[in-house]
Amino acid sequence: MAPSTTTIATTVAVAIAGGFVAYAAYFDYRRRNDPEFRRNLRREYRRQARANKEKAEADIQAQRQHIKQAVDEAKEEGFPTSVEEKEAYFLEQVQNGEILGQDPANTFEAALAFYKALKVYPTPADLINIYDKTVSKPVLEVLAEMIAYDGTLRIGGAFQAPPDVDIAEMMREMAAASAGLD
Repeated sequence: MAPSTTTIATTVAVAIAGGFVAYAAYFDYRRRNDPEFRRNLRREYRRQARANKEKAEADIQAQRQHIKQAVDEAKEEGFPTSVEEKEAYFLEQVQNGEILGQDPANTFEAALAFYKALKVYPTPADLINIYDKTVSKPVLEVLAEMIAYDGTLRIGGAFQAPPDVDIAEMMREMAAASAGLD
């Protein structure tokens, strides 16, 4: 009587699984008992880690170069000067950024659109706060690099009071003074 197809398939599957278990046992035996094998494993692990680190650094440098090129091209294109043109340009770029930001493959293009909108917005710090709440983290990271590279973009810092001034007390006094004016 000839063996059935299921019997043959089961036998082959058991043989493959048995071979895998035998290789795993052999590998574990060598790892535990052969110092040269352990050294080679450590060397290979370090070599792979070093290669991964170098690749990551190269990728970061390539992305920074790409960001610099895109920001420089955007500056060369120029930005609108009249209020109406700025408003239309801003709305167009924000809309493009939102559409592109939905696809993770378009992170860079979305960040560039948000950057262009930021360049024409009258108070960039306020817009950055809005972006922080609405834009995805990968897009924000690329946008932050664009902002850092652009030396012409002025983003006002927060108010820094002298160390001996209590801001909360000043605010209470101002609120009390304005309440008395009503």
